[in-house]
Amino acid sequence: MSVNLSKGQAISLQKSDGGTLTAVRMGLGWQAAPRRGLFGKRTKEIDLDASAVLFADKQPVDVVFFRHLVSDDGSVKHTGDNLVGGAGQGGDDEAIMVDLQRVPVHIDQIVFTVNSFTGQTFAEVENAFCRIVDETNGQEMARYTLTGGGDYTAQIMAKVHRQGSGWQMTALGDPANGRTFQDLIPVILPKL
Repeated sequence: MSVNLSKGQAISLQKSDGGTLTAVRMGLGWQAAPRRGLFGKRTKEIDLDASAVLFADKQPVDVVFFRHLVSDDGSVKHTGDNLVGGAGQGGDDEAIMVDLQRVPVHIDQIVFTVNSFTGQTFAEVENAFCRIVDETNGQEMARYTLTGGGDYTAQIMAKVHRQGSGWQMTALGDPANGRTFQDLIPVILPKL
C-alpha cells in the first residue's frame, strides 16, 4: 500500500511484513504543461534531472546524477538522463536505485533533488512526482506529488536517512533555484 506524502512527512522504510527493506528506487516523472499559443495548445520540452547527494556527517561526499551515474562505492545507480519527460503515462522518466545494504556505514543521509536543467520553472511542469519503490518487488511505498508549480527551477524532494538499524524517508518538497545539484547544496545543508 502506497502512502501519499505531504511536505515534511516521514515514513519508515520497512516492509509491510516487518522485514528490512534492502533496495529502493526513487522514481521521478513529469510532463510539460500545455501552453496556449497562436495555433492552439503546445508544450515545450522540459529537461528535469534527478540527483542523489550522499552525505556523511552533514558533508557531501558523493553524488549520483546524469554525468556520474554510479556512486563511487556502487550502492547508488542512476538509470540515465531523460531530456524531455513523459507523455503523461505515469511511469518513471528518471530513476535512482539505492542498494541500502551496500551503502557504506559512514553515509547517513541521501538527499534526492530535481532540477530544471533547461531553466524552465515548475509552473511549466505538470504531473510531476517523486516516489519510493521497493526494488525487490516493484511495490510503490510512498509518493510525493509536486503540486502548484511555482516560479522556481529546482526542488529538494526527499531524503533517506538512517534511523536506528533501518532507514526512514522524509518528504521535503522545498522549492529552490538552480540548474544542477551543486547550486542546491547551500539549501540542502539546513535540511540535514
